[in-house]
Amino acid sequence: MDDVIGRIPKQLFIDGKWQDSADGSTFGVDDPGNEQRLCEIADGQSADAEAAVEAAVTAQESWARTPPRERGEILRRAFELMTERADELALLMTLEMGKSLKESRAEVIYAAEFFRWFSEEAVRIDGRYSPNPAGGGRTIVTRQPVGPCLLVTPWNFPLAMGTRKIGPAVAAGCTMIVKPPQLTPLSMLNLAALLTEAGLPDGVLNVVSSTSATRIVNPVLGDARVRKMSFTGSTEVGRKLVEQCAPNLQRMSMELGGNAPFLVFADADLDAAVQGAVTAKMRNNGESCVAANRFHVAEPVAEEFTRRLTEKMAGLRIGHGTEEGVSVGPLISDGQRDKVIELVGDARDRGATATTGGEPLDGKGFFYRPTVLSGVPEGARILREEVFGPVAPITTFTDEDEAVALAGDTEFGLVGYLFTRDLDRAIRVGEALPTGMVGINTGLVSNPAAPFGGVKASGFGREGGHEGIDEYLDTKYLAVAVGAH
Repeated sequence: MDDVIGRIPKQLFIDGKWQDSADGSTFGVDDPGNEQRLCEIADGQSADAEAAVEAAVTAQESWARTPPRERGEILRRAFELMTERADELALLMTLEMGKSLKESRAEVIYAAEFFRWFSEEAVRIDGRYSPNPAGGGRTIVTRQPVGPCLLVTPWNFPLAMGTRKIGPAVAAGCTMIVKPPQLTPLSMLNLAALLTEAGLPDGVLNVVSSTSATRIVNPVLGDARVRKMSFTGSTEVGRKLVEQCAPNLQRMSMELGGNAPFLVFADADLDAAVQGAVTAKMRNNGESCVAANRFHVAEPVAEEFTRRLTEKMAGLRIGHGTEEGVSVGPLISDGQRDKVIELVGDARDRGATATTGGEPLDGKGFFYRPTVLSGVPEGARILREEVFGPVAPITTFTDEDEAVALAGDTEFGLVGYLFTRDLDRAIRVGEALPTGMVGINTGLVSNPAAPFGGVKASGFGREGGHEGIDEYLDTKYLAVAVGAH
């Protein structure tokens, strides 16, 4: 483990060079599984952010002219390097974030797939040519890189949320300034080194770690030469960033909070529904914007579903992510664990019952037991707020209309899940749910080949799929006069 940490760059990455912060300051990165210090890394300042912008702006013109095939080949080499080093990348992620090694390996493979997908999309950036309907001219439509971008990534998926933004930016021909999360910055620093090894030119990717997001974001968004921002994080922060982008009218992609409903109809395959529930709830220790947050179950099967889910959740092994057989690691911080304790306490005070779990673990590390809450009343905060932890609150419904109404009773609209054997109902309810994504008889929707994103307070823009590269391209129309022969 010490060898892995020792090999990770610990400075800022600006214009192809590793360097200390402007004032030489550093901050610590800790292991949430034992609360031990892993290392110290550079704490970026506003001057460093400004230097990163200059590097990105300077590199933009030549990078935009780089042939799409070359850009794609860089991404392809990065994909291959990530695949070759999956075990080491997974261990680093587990140490800084806490998830089990099994989950970390799955994230590495998922993250690498964005590079492979967008390596193929780079050569498929298209346009069109057509005669004017009235004659006398031609219409040419072409697509060009939007320009330098600010990418702000979250702590819960420290590698995949980076590749999901960097992949399409590289493919489109955009340069980048990346602000990685304070809690889990090491995976991004390591990714910058890997992309350099894959052949990414100096200045195309710049990474500025910092204890202050404001210190980095403000000078970057204040520079009109930066033309786009992509952010993954809370809705509260997202709203503020939208305001900051307004003066310079920078394009935005906002992947914000979620409050995913999980609907189980009376005709559902309960074994599949329970397995889907564990997948949708417990991925990433429950610290995921697409985690199932509210379980609405048809009354006739609610008792049996609760019994089976309780049995599954109670059987999950909890411990440090590097331990063999562990499937549930720690939460990211004591503050996050306190939030889970608070929401569970509120539900129990209102009459909910914990059929398993319902408490933190004693000792080092920010652990909370996998929990199932039954009889959760309508007014419980956990039905309104994103719990971001291993807690499954269960309520019941009587018919389809009530299920859809309950599912949509939130400001968020990222993803919903539903389980039913009725194809008509699956399509009908899937189309009725006010979410950007729907999982039908599956608890896993993330897919590099599909558009990821939400509606309402869950944001706008899409990442992944054919749509993902559109966020980094401007459309240009050329009007061409063609005279008579």
